Amino acid sequence: MIQSIKTIIQLAFLVLVVSLASCGKKQQNVLIITGQNNHNWKASHVALQKTLETSELFTVDVAITPNKGEDMSGFKPDFTLYDVVLLDYNGDNWPQETQSNFEKFVSNGGGVVVIHAADNSFPEWEEYNKIIGLGGWGKRNEKDGPYVRWQNGEIVRDNSPGKGGMHGKKDQFVVDNRMPEHPIMKGIPAKCMHAYDELYAKLRGPAENMEVLATAFSPKKTGGTGYHEPVLFTINYGKGRVFHNVFGHVGKDSNTVAFKSAFFVYTLLRGTEWAATGEVTQALPEDMPNSVTPLILPNYKAFTINDLFRNASKYKVGESVKYLNLISERIKNHSDNPRELAKIEDKIIQLLNDEQATADAKNYLCRELSWMGSENCISALKDLENDVLTNEMAQFAISRLSAKN
Repeated sequence: MIQSIKTIIQLAFLVLVVSLASCGKKQQNVLIITGQNNHNWKASHVALQKTLETSELFTVDVAITPNKGEDMSGFKPDFTLYDVVLLDYNGDNWPQETQSNFEKFVSNGGGVVVIHAADNSFPEWEEYNKIIGLGGWGKRNEKDGPYVRWQNGEIVRDNSPGKGGMHGKKDQFVVDNRMPEHPIMKGIPAKCMHAYDELYAKLRGPAENMEVLATAFSPKKTGGTGYHEPVLFTINYGKGRVFHNVFGHVGKDSNTVAFKSAFFVYTLLRGTEWAATGEVTQALPEDMPNSVTPLILPNYKAFTINDLFRNASKYKVGESVKYLNLISERIKNHSDNPRELAKIEDKIIQLLNDEQATADAKNYLCRELSWMGSENCISALKDLENDVLTNEMAQFAISRLSAKN
């Protein structure tokens, strides 16, 4: 009897511990609003949903509006069910009741995330423009507020006349972290290369209660302004927090590479958590983008080095080289960082010594070692010389490393 009571107490304690642990890992509820856009919203909202859900930090619902020109009177999402509303929308006006409910939601503490063309929306809706801070197109001009730029180490507001909104040709470009101590940007490198995307420029609006987190230079040679333009910024509206990200272009070709850019993924996840709670608790992944090449993530999700090598070790010729290519990208991204290269070399050596790894994976990575390896990998390469399936590439790597040293 006493033993049974002890068992019951132990089980109750275990349930309590599990319950407390679950409480500490509450997911934030996100509503994505989409359905009309001058961009390919059918591709963009799926990419956004995948990014948020694969992080396991958020639960996501999607509200799709009627098509352009159709009756919008029934579009009345219940914003109060969510911590954050993510706007992937650029289209017809919402019903007045929905507009009022959205204003109330944000003013009372609801979070908002603005993506790319959502800042083109609702040019005549005064409170919306206060919520998003800056917008473009839709006949916006000096009546709507100043241009905002980064010049000589500070934010400059320019009230000169002119249209709001433009961008040059799609390109990859460096993003400068202007507020490295802000919760969203803390730990993000000072400069990160972002993948091919549209760089919005000449945005203008109320710009009230706004902090610019990051800027990117808009070069004239690609049709830009020649200024550092704000690309990530936050706005406080009442008790609500808004994270505005001008990136996220996807066209008719449904190419979502901009959404797989590590800079986009990491800042989206951190910005969404901040909008929901005012804090950022998620740890930064070990692989960070640098200022030379974009870091592209598979399936919109950060991979650890262990994940990559576990998947890469199974490679056979004729199958996808995705994971091996991702290792190559990381080597390239860290080409000027000896400490990070040493970590990657250690992982390659472990794979070369792994009896379960395929010969095809080992041959591929021998090629990488041939130009980035150190004397630490020579022993593992010499062991591969004894295997008919790997001896040729092992000898090639040893020969190149010997010539280098």
